[in-house]
Amino acid sequence: MLWIYLLSGFILLLVGGEVLVKGSVAVAHKMQVPSLVIGIVLVGLGTSMPELVTCIEAVMKGVPDIAVGNVVGSNIANILLVAGASAIFYPIITPLAEFKRDGGAVALSTLLLITIAFTLGQIGMIIGIFFVVLLFSYIGYTYFSEKITAKYLKDVEKEIEEIETVGDKEISVLFGILLTFGGIGLTVLGAKLLVSGAIIVAKNFGISEAVIGLTIVAIGTSLPELATAIIAGVRGHSDLSLGNILGSNVYNILGILGVTAIVEPLHIPKEILSFDIWVMLGATIMLIIVAITKLKITRLEGGVLMATYAIYLYMLYLNTQTTI
Repeated sequence: MLWIYLLSGFILLLVGGEVLVKGSVAVAHKMQVPSLVIGIVLVGLGTSMPELVTCIEAVMKGVPDIAVGNVVGSNIANILLVAGASAIFYPIITPLAEFKRDGGAVALSTLLLITIAFTLGQIGMIIGIFFVVLLFSYIGYTYFSEKITAKYLKDVEKEIEEIETVGDKEISVLFGILLTFGGIGLTVLGAKLLVSGAIIVAKNFGISEAVIGLTIVAIGTSLPELATAIIAGVRGHSDLSLGNILGSNVYNILGILGVTAIVEPLHIPKEILSFDIWVMLGATIMLIIVAITKLKITRLEGGVLMATYAIYLYMLYLNTQTTI
């Protein structure tokens, strides 16, 4: 029963996120919403929706450590697993101007989270609102800075055309609306199953809820980013795949932690403060270094990122063995 919960949750989150993005992008495009808004807001928020719904579900069920672990673990997985796997499939090109902006936003939001975690020890409603305001400021800045980048706009429009089709048929407005609501429903159900399964794992195996959030839940909710990044790379849009990864990490810290903290204040678990939050910072620095040196992430560097993630998971495993 446990594995049915987890596997069903993973599948529903992956399918729900994909369906939600397809439906919302198709409707927005038909309503003549600017392509940049679609690319920056809808695709970014759509791939982050599993994390958001899962975090809110976790705090509603009284397991906030899973929510915090989910965000920190997802950001680590996005960099080491998603970027690593994507680069192995297809080297990731680094568009310098966009990387300076989005990479800087990831670095600053990560440092902001670490500062608040160590000074306050929690993210309350006021900080949550502040995070959300910062997120919308980032979205606004991204929109206006990208308006002058013709190449990026062309790539986004091509990506939108690919997203808003099923097979060879273009999605109609009505079908797009149905897909949007269907995607939301699948994502919510998937989050419920995944969190329920995670709670069972924590109780049955004596593993902390934070560790479960950092591993099982984080990997599960990062599946849409992984699928999006690999597909973008295979289609030759590797610069978009990097943008999606960086954008997702900013959304995770400012948007997901922010909105979740507005619903319920989040205390930062001591085990995350002592180890995982530093791994997140180290992974962020590592990504900036490998992306900026040759203006791309090579297959070899992708392998190094994935190997680092495997070492991180092994260290978490050793830690759980000492605490059981």
